[in-house]
Amino acid sequence: MLPDDLVRMSTQIAQFFEPYPLEEAVAGVEEHLVKFWDPSMRSELFAIRRAAAPALHPLVAQAVDHLLA
Repeated sequence: MLPDDLVRMSTQIAQFFEPYPLEEAVAGVEEHLVKFWDPSMRSELFAIRRAAAPALHPLVAQAVDHLLA
């Protein structure tokens, strides 16, 4: 999948969770990525995060960082 598509899709997830308190929002994004994204999609998103380009929504970045830890 193209990086721009993954960024767009992950941003849509993050936008859904924006009204939630920060910890709940990050947890919601993380849970969605684990439950509904194929491992290969998550791996590509991790690579995008490591490269820092294109930029990820802050909630996605925090969720990915937590998954990578």
